[in-house]
Amino acid sequence: MAGMQTEQDHATSRSGETRHQVVVIGSGFGGLFGTKALRRSDVDVTMVAKTTHHLFQPLLYQVATGILSEGEIAPPTREVLSGQDNAQVLLGEVSAIDLERRTVTSQVLGRETVSSYDSLIVAAGAGQSYFGNDQFAEFAPGMKSIDDALELRGRIFGAFELAELGAKRGDNVDHLLTFIVVGAGPTGVEMAGQIAELAHRTLKRDFRSINTRSARVVLVDAAPQVLPPFGQKLGAATKTELERLGVEVILGAMVTDVDERGIEMKFKDGRVERIDTVTKIWAAGVQASPLGRTLSEQTGAPLDRAGRISVNPDLTLPGHPEVFVVGDMISLDNLPGVAQVAIQGAKYAAEEIDRRLKGKPSQGPFKYFDKGSMAIISRFRAVAMVGKLRLTGVIAWLMWLAVHLFYITGFKNRITAVLHWFVSFLGRGRSERTTTEQQIFARTALARLKGGAADLVSEPGAYDAARSLLETTRRAELEAIAAEEARLTDQHERGIKVGRSAS
Repeated sequence: MAGMQTEQDHATSRSGETRHQVVVIGSGFGGLFGTKALRRSDVDVTMVAKTTHHLFQPLLYQVATGILSEGEIAPPTREVLSGQDNAQVLLGEVSAIDLERRTVTSQVLGRETVSSYDSLIVAAGAGQSYFGNDQFAEFAPGMKSIDDALELRGRIFGAFELAELGAKRGDNVDHLLTFIVVGAGPTGVEMAGQIAELAHRTLKRDFRSINTRSARVVLVDAAPQVLPPFGQKLGAATKTELERLGVEVILGAMVTDVDERGIEMKFKDGRVERIDTVTKIWAAGVQASPLGRTLSEQTGAPLDRAGRISVNPDLTLPGHPEVFVVGDMISLDNLPGVAQVAIQGAKYAAEEIDRRLKGKPSQGPFKYFDKGSMAIISRFRAVAMVGKLRLTGVIAWLMWLAVHLFYITGFKNRITAVLHWFVSFLGRGRSERTTTEQQIFARTALARLKGGAADLVSEPGAYDAARSLLETTRRAELEAIAAEEARLTDQHERGIKVGRSAS
């Protein structure tokens, strides 16, 4: 089929015979660790991902608030896997999985690729959930991608810039200096704490017409406490620390409307309150990849409300032992949507594939080892839950630093992250404050195109047809420009000659 490429053909031609083909969908924690775990197996691995990088998602908020650059938490996947000879990376968003034919179809800018597999690891992760109100996304970006983080960086720092302009004119700028974070889970807590630090500490000397310390930072959640998975004690401690930072915590409030200029909240008693604000951040929920529905329709495996698919105890799909699903996409034993579930699940799946090829017995059901949970509130303030141990303050903060430093991919990224943390946490600077209008509005502009970015790219045939005409006209234009440039130089007609009269 024209425009379609089949990876199975390439695998056969490379080796002369077809080895066991493993396709891994996704380049997150599950995808990357699953691929790396197969490095010594007698297989060929094809990773298919819609981005060219491996994203360390827990630190996205630090990109959004100017602490880290995107490159430090999102190294190129090809670079990470460059030393693994049995692995290749394909750019493309998976649009179809055919379990009967054992193929994965991916697309990028209208180009389609079909990859055949003998074993499949689906680690496509989850996206932001607006609980059925997807129209909120235009005004309140989530925190799931590099694009999200860069857009939020532009929105946050841009709000201070616009407030400075407005204040200089004498305008009311309260709505520009109000920042609302929806969702009091770890991401929301970390984001609210960092915006408060920005306003009260980092930017306090940088503006002349506004006082950034008067900025209002609001954390909103429909739940009755902050950080519900951490328990009541740590949740209460976190709320107290946030309020000490100047964050206004509003609990039991469900966001019912979001527009360009603010949000509306409804409380249990029926009371409705509106807060005028230009900058809204959504950190209130997750929805599993749509690929979960694709797999459910073909296997009959049920989905939960968040779109997660029920899997067998060995992480395979009913009737398809060759297909493993890991990470945020699965519904099994109330496992949390954290990186360790994806990492451990992917390693388990890779080991199962290797054992089958070697004729070894199965490992038995997947067992998750909980290594604990952590959330940073601000510099020197964090909460940690490890087994029965509950920690707050500086010790928890140091544990958070150590754990996150360990899981950042690449020695270079670890070193630069430490340097930036030193500048931000011990000083008051933020080294990544560059923003542009493009960062803020590009997502909305692309969404208004029917085919997205593909509408901006010519089809190969259409491009070839237009190129010859363009070359002819452009060549004549360039030759005329060159001749005129040479004439001006040869006849000394550039500028005014020294000594020439001004008559």
